[in-house]
Amino acid sequence: MSSTTPNAERGYTITRVFDAPRELVWDAWTDPAQFAQWFGGDQARMEDMKMDVRPEGKWSGTMVLPGGATIDWRGWFIELARPERLAMAFSDRDIIGDQYDTFTVTLTDLGGKTEMVLRQHGGNLTDDQYEQAKEGTASFLDTMAELLARR
Repeated sequence: MSSTTPNAERGYTITRVFDAPRELVWDAWTDPAQFAQWFGGDQARMEDMKMDVRPEGKWSGTMVLPGGATIDWRGWFIELARPERLAMAFSDRDIIGDQYDTFTVTLTDLGGKTEMVLRQHGGNLTDDQYEQAKEGTASFLDTMAELLARR
């Protein structure tokens, strides 16, 4: 049974090691052109991507899915500590309306490789929805890994 009571601790964590320096992984998160290439995985594309990369700076974009359906993403940067940590609020308006979840990303330099620990939290989804979000985010990160491998 899925819980629907808001609980900011509910969410998921993904740990990945990328075969890329930490600065390149940071740029994949904060450069709108790069973010638009991987966010959504290889099955979607991001349009109208905008990022004001500073604390409280807003970001937004429209994800276009196969078949033409769209997801309107929006949010803001909560924390930016280049190149080791960032936190960004985000909302998929169709799922959580005016509520926001948070991606907290920690990047650790492994000497030419980078360990990324990504945590989505906020408690605005059910446990089942968080599991689906984790699967989707993992596929997005597969696309990020491919993008980084080409750099």
